[in-house]
Amino acid sequence: MPILNVNPTRMELSRMKDRLSVAQKGHRLLRDKRDEMMRRFLLLVREARQLRGQVEADIAAAMQQMELASSRMQPQRLDSALLLSTKSARLTVSSQNIMGVNVPIYAAEYAGEGASALSYGYAFTTEALDEAVTSLSDLLPHMLRLAELEKSVQMLSAEIEKTRRRVNALEHVMIPNYVDTVKHITMRLDENERGNLTRLMKVKDMMVEKEYEGRESRD
Repeated sequence: MPILNVNPTRMELSRMKDRLSVAQKGHRLLRDKRDEMMRRFLLLVREARQLRGQVEADIAAAMQQMELASSRMQPQRLDSALLLSTKSARLTVSSQNIMGVNVPIYAAEYAGEGASALSYGYAFTTEALDEAVTSLSDLLPHMLRLAELEKSVQMLSAEIEKTRRRVNALEHVMIPNYVDTVKHITMRLDENERGNLTRLMKVKDMMVEKEYEGRESRD
């Protein structure tokens, strides 16, 4: 790996070691965050898959009942029966924090709480229509939960990918760069120390030699 362009001094060595330590701690934290988000992600995906299968099956059954009602009722009576509703719903959106990601929570507030989903009389309608309308009304909380799960999965997936890129950048680029830079500075400092020691030994030898020569000249 390429080393960073820094001066091989003890101050830079200390600074590089501090950066390496911070990068290694950040790598561990991000890796743990990624793993926990993956665990939560897989749980949400599993729940969303099961709930989608249930919702689609319930919608298909309700549509079959609606087709049966359409075949047994005059179109005008069917339209008249479904024209008005005794209940209305208002969507509220809040959020929940999952590992730093604010995922949505959807809920329906009903006006006319406790009223029947059937807003028509029973004289000119069929039991199939009753079952279809009731089933579709009961499906709303499940559909909101499914929308909540699938949006959460989408947001977590994007955050996992972002965290994965950061982990890879630290693991394969930044940390190796810091490690190689620390090794390079350490090696250069060791070389300088050996060079200084060699020069000191040469100076000492020269001083000893001069002192010896001076003693011989006096003798």
